[in-house]
Amino acid sequence: MIEELLTPDYIFEASWEVCNKVGGIYTVLSTRAKTLQERLRNRIIFVGPDIWLGKENPTFIESDTLFSAWREYAIHHDGLKVRVGRWNIPGEPIVILVDFMPFFAMKNEIYAQMWTDYGVDSLHAYGDYDESSMFAIAAAKVVESYYRYNISITEKVIFQAHEWMTGMSALYLQKNVPEIATIFTTHATSIGRSIAGNNKPLYDYLFAYNGDQMAAELNMQSKHSIEKQTAHAVDCFTTVSEITNTECKELLDKPADVVLVNGFEDDFVPKATSYTGKMKRARKTMLRVANCLLGEQFGDDTLIIGTSGRYEFKNKGIDVFIDAMHRLNYSAEFNKFNRKVLAFITVPAWTMEPRADLQYRLSTYEDYDTPLTQPYITHWLHNMHEDRVLNMMHYLGMRNDPNDKVKVIFVPSYLNGDDGIVNKSYYDLVLGNDLSVYASYYEPWGYTPTESVAFHVPTITTDLAGFGRWVKEMDNVKGISDGVEVLHRSDYNYHEVADAVRDTVLSHLSLDRNQVKAARRRAAYIAEKALWKHFITYYYQAYDFALRRAKERLTHI
Repeated sequence: MIEELLTPDYIFEASWEVCNKVGGIYTVLSTRAKTLQERLRNRIIFVGPDIWLGKENPTFIESDTLFSAWREYAIHHDGLKVRVGRWNIPGEPIVILVDFMPFFAMKNEIYAQMWTDYGVDSLHAYGDYDESSMFAIAAAKVVESYYRYNISITEKVIFQAHEWMTGMSALYLQKNVPEIATIFTTHATSIGRSIAGNNKPLYDYLFAYNGDQMAAELNMQSKHSIEKQTAHAVDCFTTVSEITNTECKELLDKPADVVLVNGFEDDFVPKATSYTGKMKRARKTMLRVANCLLGEQFGDDTLIIGTSGRYEFKNKGIDVFIDAMHRLNYSAEFNKFNRKVLAFITVPAWTMEPRADLQYRLSTYEDYDTPLTQPYITHWLHNMHEDRVLNMMHYLGMRNDPNDKVKVIFVPSYLNGDDGIVNKSYYDLVLGNDLSVYASYYEPWGYTPTESVAFHVPTITTDLAGFGRWVKEMDNVKGISDGVEVLHRSDYNYHEVADAVRDTVLSHLSLDRNQVKAARRRAAYIAEKALWKHFITYYYQAYDFALRRAKERLTHI
């Protein structure tokens, strides 16, 4: 007889990215919320940092009535500065935002207690460690206060902490509210990301790395320590893909108890005629920006290729993308196609301001036949001479000369609809691509390729991305004509990957109109398989695991 899964009555989740969009974790939480809200009906509660401190937060809808009695108790009895409301996302789950700044006065005592209780080494802390840790303790205090005030001891409660930033939350609750079952999720090991980002070979030597030793070498001791100790101490340790689980085994000395594969919701993808209209407007915007910047006409048959994401030059494969476009431009086979290519790099950098000369051209209705100076960037940067994208383009001699059939345009601004040049949100622009490229070296999951295929855009990724590894397991996906091309990537095959990206673009160019439509349909089909309705089951396995472990733990207290 199969034992029925234990399910929680309440779930609390703490993350730095609750109502605070920074990266992929925001997407994980905000897209999954609707699925859990439908099941738990306001008993899924997110805890985030009140970094806006009273200012208008477009993702947070504050409420004066929600949890009003507890809120007054938390403020006056527990000394917590909290605001309660709803997250302005599908499902509108309940959110508690907490001001963590008062906890800095107790920082030394907090760190000393964490060392005593769990051996967490905060001695080498720097950068965002203090800020994250104070939020973690504040979030744990919020959950403790709410639990003591509102929840019966007979009810099953889960607390899930995301990333090292909230590790101390789980550890605090494990000790002080042992009735709560704890889950810790690492979306990428801090030391694995650091090894990869410091140009050290990660994968071929993973078996030989000692996580503690590498943390000392890379000055990552404190972040690594909180991550490792939390992974070992909580009731259920989880990560987001099998490729990252391998990292956890080797670098944290602890495999995941459950792998929580990342899903998403497709609410943001327009349907039918709305999709067609938005796609046309996106392409029109990109072609217009190209004309005004480059002084060249681009027809409807222009192949638009894009890459995007966080500015991790090697980890996200931005270097490979630039190199591949350079190789495509000088490919003899490419010259057989009578088409131009526009390659957009939409990656936020240290932006200073939008280009005034480009803004002026965009404000007119003229077509231009002369390029602006530096016709490869849309916004000025504070560090123009140090920027890695620009330096690589300069090194390769990529100046977007008139005789270049492949033009690369760097859009270094966060696309929130008000950047001064594109003035469209990322989701309103990405569907204008004919092809997306994410040649990742380090990518625990990969929401950018997932979102790309959701918008019916054929996509190139690698088997060093969790998403790519997942797609590779599908028997009916053989290449770009099936919607996704998964390239093999290792520590040492950079040039082969750059060539493979170029060759895949050429393969896509050779497809006729019907084959392109079929590839787009196949991309959307793959995206549908990654919806939360398929992947949420892994979370219920983790809840069951944590609740049973907590029950066992309580018998020994």
